[in-house]
Amino acid sequence: MTPFRLSAGGLIDRSRPLSFSFDGKALSGFSGDSLASALLANGRLLVGRSFKYHRPRGILTAGSAEPNALMTIGRGGRTEPNTRATMQELYDGLEASSQNRWPSLDFDIGAFNSLLSPFLSAGFYYKTFMWPSALWEKLYEPFIRRAAGLGRASYEADPDGYEKAWIHCDLLVVGAGAAGLAAALAAGRAGARVILVDEHSRCGGGLLSETVRIGDESAKEFVATALAELASLSNVTVMPRTTVFGWYDGNVFGAVERVQKHVQAPLERLPVERLWRVVAKKALLATGAEERPLVFGGNDLPGVMMAGAMRTYLNRYAVAPGKRVAIFTTNDSGYALARDLEAAGTSDVIIIDSRAEGADFPYAGAAKIIKGAVVSDAHGGKSLSAITITREGRTQRLAVDALAMSGGFNPVISLACHRGGRPQWDAKSNVFLAPSDLKGLMLAGAAANVDGTAACLHDGFAKGAECAEALGYSAARTIAPAVTDDLASTAKPLWSIPGVRGKAFVDFQNDVHRKDLGLAVREGYGHVELAKRYTTNGMATDQGKLSNVNAIALLAEARGVSPGDVGTTTFRPFYSPVSFGALTGTSHGKHFQPVRKSPLHEWAKRNGAVFVETGLWYRSSWFPRAGETAWRESVDREVVNIRKNAGLCDVSMLGKIEITGTDAAEFLNRVYCNAFLKLPVGKARYGLMLREDGMIYDDGTTSRLDENRYFMTTTTAYAAGVMNHLEFCAQALWPELDVRLASVTDQWAQMAVAGPKSRQILQAIVDTDISDEAFPFLAAAEVSLFGSQVRGRLFRISFSGELAYELAVPAGYGDSVADAIMQAGAEHGIQPYGVEALSVLRIEKGHVTHNEINGTVVPGDLGFGRMVSTTKTDFIGKRMLEREGLNAPDRPQLVGIMPLDPATGFRTGSHILAKNAEATLENEQGYITSSCYSPHVGSTIGLALVRRGRERHGEEIMVWNGLRGEFTPGRICAPVFFDAANEKLHA
Repeated sequence: MTPFRLSAGGLIDRSRPLSFSFDGKALSGFSGDSLASALLANGRLLVGRSFKYHRPRGILTAGSAEPNALMTIGRGGRTEPNTRATMQELYDGLEASSQNRWPSLDFDIGAFNSLLSPFLSAGFYYKTFMWPSALWEKLYEPFIRRAAGLGRASYEADPDGYEKAWIHCDLLVVGAGAAGLAAALAAGRAGARVILVDEHSRCGGGLLSETVRIGDESAKEFVATALAELASLSNVTVMPRTTVFGWYDGNVFGAVERVQKHVQAPLERLPVERLWRVVAKKALLATGAEERPLVFGGNDLPGVMMAGAMRTYLNRYAVAPGKRVAIFTTNDSGYALARDLEAAGTSDVIIIDSRAEGADFPYAGAAKIIKGAVVSDAHGGKSLSAITITREGRTQRLAVDALAMSGGFNPVISLACHRGGRPQWDAKSNVFLAPSDLKGLMLAGAAANVDGTAACLHDGFAKGAECAEALGYSAARTIAPAVTDDLASTAKPLWSIPGVRGKAFVDFQNDVHRKDLGLAVREGYGHVELAKRYTTNGMATDQGKLSNVNAIALLAEARGVSPGDVGTTTFRPFYSPVSFGALTGTSHGKHFQPVRKSPLHEWAKRNGAVFVETGLWYRSSWFPRAGETAWRESVDREVVNIRKNAGLCDVSMLGKIEITGTDAAEFLNRVYCNAFLKLPVGKARYGLMLREDGMIYDDGTTSRLDENRYFMTTTTAYAAGVMNHLEFCAQALWPELDVRLASVTDQWAQMAVAGPKSRQILQAIVDTDISDEAFPFLAAAEVSLFGSQVRGRLFRISFSGELAYELAVPAGYGDSVADAIMQAGAEHGIQPYGVEALSVLRIEKGHVTHNEINGTVVPGDLGFGRMVSTTKTDFIGKRMLEREGLNAPDRPQLVGIMPLDPATGFRTGSHILAKNAEATLENEQGYITSSCYSPHVGSTIGLALVRRGRERHGEEIMVWNGLRGEFTPGRICAPVFFDAANEKLHA
């Protein structure tokens, strides 16, 4: 037996002892313990140090609101800092260590900060570290960074797995206490698909700590009976160890299930955490109420605990809080604790009741009761040793080793406010209630400010039945069983306690005390949002679960208004901390993003492709042949063959968007800066899409396949962004237009066939005439293939500068159609080519990609100024494009660059300098955007953005790469290096 473990009682399994360690010291507990209960059973009151002052801190709560007992659990890649000891289940071999202390928890040098507390008041970081400025980077910032945070993350990779999943239900019940169990039973019995979730390892909530009788059963037996019935219902899913952290549009809830956080060696086949996205037709919030601390001097000492938490450790975990216990209460819950303490054998109990009137709770115990009094200060060092009681101006000091406090209960309504609703102050009960008119969400039990176990059971049964009926089920009305010795927790508020001498903490985790809030008001930061940031109250991992209401009330007192006038800060997800692992799921390492393979991927693999990752896609980069030892040999061969014969390239990765509707032409006319309104059916047009600031966003071709049907292609990496942009335009900018959008990238296998023999090859499989007269440059049409066996789309467009076509067929036919083209082209010398050869071809022709469309260029910079319509009344980017700076003559302009000596070369990203200029960034004239070796030119060539570039053709310059120390004499030229007259394009 450990020092504070009771000899009997609790829900722990005494037949299964467990060993664990804390700060390297071996300790013991039982199955069913939390880390917090096991530490208390071993007499470990000091478990951490506070953030700012490094004050000794003990366990304050028994749930997810715990601000003090934050531990680092595990070792190596399984190290997890800032784990709440109150939520961590004990398992054999668990390793826990305290945080935010050096060199040890018992002797922490950081405690020196307490002596500096007069200089570390609220907002001190705004007032200090300002002078001398030279010390900021050398002293202040390194010091602050080292002091920041509590636990430290591991640098080792996490060996465990995480996953994400969707789940659907009729009714989601959040919280498995009295109201939640009752609601799940009522709806489950009616036949509704119910999911019941609870953040603790055992369902039951406060009933697991209660000693009342519900009907003929104890509270614990009632929980067991209810869970057994729920388990027998096939339409009900019970999910313990699951925290709902957010409520989102569409009645979608985010939840994290701790699947294997309670075992020493997680099974490889299961995740340690699973992130659920729960889609619920209706949801019921039965999250209960959080007990409110009292703000007196020394209320943060180890040994001071919430009264409800003390009952939990006593009744659920069989842990005695101490030998001489004081209870400071503003409501009847203190008397229930005194009764339970006496039943467990603690005879020396003192109740300090702030109310002068008597308690309504039936209590006939032997505890000494002092009414109309307050605890003004608690005393001790690393543990509580005494308290000072103030009554009618007189003080009394009492020796105690444990102090429970209860200032009332705040309904837990955070989830109900995640979609913009604001809590409403109820002056009668002095709590914040959930906003009204919550569509899709209902509250029950203590979360709805219902008081007492019996009332919560009744409310849960009624609300569960109401939800089931609203979903179309027939629900029988259930009468809640009678509850003996029921507890009423309504409290008379006590915000400011008189006679306080020590620091009275409001936010335990951030070391915010009562005087800090008063200072915030005096210095002009009394608004609740400003006070939060000025004092840091309500920040960090607990998000003010214990502190917010007290802080608001104290701000209200200082301002002379009501807490309702002060209001609350904005409630946002996450309600409780969520690990990055759970948010990431399987998306890490090679699975960081899903791999996308085109319909021609297997065809390319059979033809020997070397693949390169392009965004999410695997693209064929080049196709080596026997005897080729370097990638350049393969690429040069492919380029030469395309110019001489023909080649086939997979371009399925291009973004493809279908645009339909009677206003589709008008829509495109507004999206593109060039005219699209009169584009004939059966023709394609190159288009430039601008951002609202006038810069080019994306380019591509759009083909008019029918009167009200268009087919747009986008840059591969910008496909999703362009789709989002178009949807925003259709839904938000011009909702009056009749236009519909569909992403069809995955629907089509698309291949470019380029080269002087491409027409002969394609004519062998295309049924219709594709001669130059019948199918001229920029023609686009639906065609039949192989004697009408396959329908496809043919576009006469070229990115290579050659006679070229792009053929799109349904994705399932892509592989076989590519094989057929290669077979038809065998006698014409066709070869597959990849994106490296495609890049060389486009640079030779001066065609731009997003190397040049880099977010800083307008059409005129790239030589596209004449494409911008001067007759359209408006298009996206039109007004901003008229800015003087975007039409300045010294803007960077697209040019070609060649080395003076063909034997030399340069790299993409190199800077352009005037011929004899010093190599400095101040002298930079522009930079190389794209470069390659051109087998047709016989040297390296490049495209560049150079100031006043078009008027500088023929000028000698220096290409400078400072990273590699390379200097290459070069010459500015036109950006088209091959077939400037476009004779091959129109062949």
